[in-house]
Amino acid sequence: MTALPAARSGPADLTPAQVKTLLAQINPTRVQTLNGQSHVEAWDIRRWLNRVFGFGGWSDETLELACVAQTEIKPGRWTVVYRAQVRLTICTPDGRHLSSWDDAAAGAAQNQPRLGDAHDMAMKTALSQALKRCATNLGDQFGLSLYNDGSRRAVIMWSAVHTPAKDPETAAAQDEPVKPETAPEPAAPVPTPSTAASGTTAVAATDRATASPAPDNAAEQRLRRAAAAAGLGALDAEFERVHGMPIGQAPVAVLDRFRQQIEAAGGAR
Repeated sequence: MTALPAARSGPADLTPAQVKTLLAQINPTRVQTLNGQSHVEAWDIRRWLNRVFGFGGWSDETLELACVAQTEIKPGRWTVVYRAQVRLTICTPDGRHLSSWDDAAAGAAQNQPRLGDAHDMAMKTALSQALKRCATNLGDQFGLSLYNDGSRRAVIMWSAVHTPAKDPETAAAQDEPVKPETAPEPAAPVPTPSTAASGTTAVAATDRATASPAPDNAAEQRLRRAAAAAGLGALDAEFERVHGMPIGQAPVAVLDRFRQQIEAAGGAR
């Protein structure tokens, strides 16, 4: 007897209640602000995944978790950076696979007194950020509108699959103007380290004044190629978090050391 093919799922398998929830604007009380940027907490994302898709109706998988940098910035004080790649999967109400999304993020724990705590904090931050980025594919309840200059107003509002058809020109006229995504806030300078961490290279803030030669485009390009190959999407922000200076102001020696750390972490996977 020939087995029947498994039933395929698609967007129409979402219930009307799920669609209504997903198309609603986010409650402004769920939105937090840090350093001028709006975001939703990771635990709140998990709460709403359970509310919309049910317990067991979604899952997250860690595809990659790697330590990018570990630096003892001064005796007994640690800064650690991790990158993570996560996959979010959601199912139909009857348990069939509906869709999956992959995304990545980097997370840093700065100036921590205990090395173990620094690793734990950096790992959790990277994993939480990656999950939140995956979840934005589900729309406004999961923070998509916040990318439009922190707007709390719904940006999806309708779907040709789930709601009555709209004239494209009329619908476009109702949209809010698209605004650029907010750039990360500059990080505060990292204190000058006195001792390098085991297996890593600590970079003193005084390198900005003493290292030579001056930064060049070739060293920066080598660093960016290494970061791209390693999947480190937030290179500029994480470099400034760790070293207290923008990539464009860093000496060649600092750029090369950071590149070597990224390459070493990638080779250890």
